[in-house]
Order: sequence, then structure tokens, then C-alpha cells
Amino acid sequence: MIKEIIVVEGKSDISAVKRAVDAEVIATSGLGINENIIKIIKKASKNRGIIILTDPDFPGKKIRNILSEEIENCKHAYISRDKAKKDGDIGVENASPEDIREALKNARAEISDSVGEFTNKDMIYYGLAGNDNASKRRGFLGDELAIGYCSAKQFLKRLNSFGITREELEKAIIKVENNEE
Repeated sequence: MIKEIIVVEGKSDISAVKRAVDAEVIATSGLGINENIIKIIKKASKNRGIIILTDPDFPGKKIRNILSEEIENCKHAYISRDKAKKDGDIGVENASPEDIREALKNARAEISDSVGEFTNKDMIYYGLAGNDNASKRRGFLGDELAIGYCSAKQFLKRLNSFGITREELEKAIIKVENNEE
């Protein structure tokens, strides 16, 4: 698994990256990057680091610039226009898995063993799965922890991949519970 979280433009880029490597991937939804996505990417960069892998075109460059201004110490992976071109379209989603791996290797991606602190039992224990209020609770905690709203399975994955500690989770739970009252 790649230690850093890879930031791409869209869902088709996520699929292309996941075909190439085992990694956590965040999509910016193109140039419409909102503050919530930037907040999630900042959190990821503090815990694991990020690698920006955008299309080799003007919008891709603009997204890189926006993220580079907002986030310190991000790595950049580049795919050439020739390797990202297919039927007149230029994008990461058109690159081969080998070209994506090469770009990440050149960005000096760190490979690590996937070890997670949290399990499905923790999700149930903390009320994040297996009950009627779990979805709502994940939403509040996702905002508080800056990992975003998602399904129970994805929430567990983000807790582990973003490096959230048990202490951070429990503090966030207390804060959310105090606000619910």
C-alpha cells in the first residue's frame, strides 16, 4: 500500500489509480474544489502526506496550484500528455497502470504495510455502524475529524488510513455528543 494519499480530479481517475496500485485516493471533483474537500486533503497531508496526480492539462495545473498554495509539503506525480491521451482526450484515467505506477515512483511514494488501529467492532462500539443513528453520527464525526461523510466501511478505512488515533476519535465523539444535547 502507498503511504501517502493520492489526490486526483475525478471518479474515473480514482478507478485508474486503483487499477494500478493499492492506495487511498481523494477526488477534488475538478476545478470545483470546495472548502470541505480542501479540509479533508489537509488532514490527510498531516497524517500521511499526499501526492497530487492531476491531468496534464490547464485545469490539472490549476488544481495543482490551488492545492500547493493550501497544503505544504505535498508531492507531485506527473504523467506526460502522450501517456494520458486517448481518442483526443487527455486525462489520468487514460494512462496505463504501468504509467501511473511509474509516475508515483518518480514522486517517491512510500510503500507501507496497511495496519489499522480500528476494526468493525470499534465501529459498532462507538455507534458508527449497526444502529439507526450511525449514519448521522458518522456525518458529524466526519466533519469534526475532517475525513468527510461516507459509509461505515469507508469511514473505518479513513479512520485507519488518515492516521486518526483512538484519543482523537474519542475527543471528537465527546465534542459531538456535547453539541447534540
